[in-house]
Amino acid sequence: MDLLSHSNKGTISIALVNEALQGAYTTGLDVEKIVKAVGISPELLAFPKARVTIDQYARLWIELADVLNDEFFAMDSHPMRRGSYRLLAKLAMQSETLEKALQDILHYFSNILDDIHPQLKIDNHQAYIVLQDRQHPKRMFVYATLIMLIHGLLCWLSDQRISIDHIKIKSVKPIYPQDYYIRFCEKIEFSSDENLIAINSACLKLKIKKNKNDLINFLKHTPHNLLVRYKNEDALGLLIRRHLIRHHPSEWPELKQLSHELHMSEATLQRRLKAENMSYQALKNEIRCDIAIEQLINTKHTLNEISEALDFHDPSAFHRAFKKWMGMSPSAYRKAYFQHKIPPVSA
Repeated sequence: MDLLSHSNKGTISIALVNEALQGAYTTGLDVEKIVKAVGISPELLAFPKARVTIDQYARLWIELADVLNDEFFAMDSHPMRRGSYRLLAKLAMQSETLEKALQDILHYFSNILDDIHPQLKIDNHQAYIVLQDRQHPKRMFVYATLIMLIHGLLCWLSDQRISIDHIKIKSVKPIYPQDYYIRFCEKIEFSSDENLIAINSACLKLKIKKNKNDLINFLKHTPHNLLVRYKNEDALGLLIRRHLIRHHPSEWPELKQLSHELHMSEATLQRRLKAENMSYQALKNEIRCDIAIEQLINTKHTLNEISEALDFHDPSAFHRAFKKWMGMSPSAYRKAYFQHKIPPVSA
């Protein structure tokens, strides 16, 4: 049984789901109804280590924007009404260069949002997107959402991933920061005295050639492309994931052998994983969990078959591990998912 062929997409921590839901909580919406509508079991919200699929999170993004009529999820004093991002993309694609597009994008957000004022600063070979708070600093999720909206648009306009050199952010380091390292870059400085995103200024000279069909296709696959297509390809966690899923879990190497296969020293591998707030064992557990989730919701394989394919010595060990990861048993997770199952979004 090939469990690994569709497991490269990964999952998203329930911590980000709860972060996204904060605006719905504060505005008094029925959060349980919202998460059920996108195929997420409400029970998972109480388990910090739980994870959801990319498709589930993408549905949540759309659902929140719809019910709040705010594409920034009620995280700013001024709502970003539905259709704002479409208008921004249409505006930005008219620019000749990426620099002009970025200036227009930041000016647009500066006028739309009340609490954050984005600006562009260029210093020799480095360009900085500076996020100035008009009042008190925000949660990391707020800055990250804005960065994703800006960065994803730049990547689409340039037909390539624009590498982020480093990020400084005023927010304290989240308990589960891995999703940010995977999406943006390894070098994120938390509890900084400023908010900035550094990119190579050379990319701003890139020419833009987009048409109406390009725009339609980009928006059709948003937010999915913002979550997956433009993520940080240099993240060590992602490199290891892609390396491991080519093999059965019973063949996964020990740390020393892995470092040899990735052509780096064991010390370098451990240092980089630590920088991403991850250990090799935790990463292997996360991949196993991701594969298990994929199989529980997208196949009819029995728990025994999934357990065996994941290299657990018996089904009870798989049961205990999954419950530790997700806060509920694999059978309960499968049942809860299909109680709220809806058709998948476009990938």
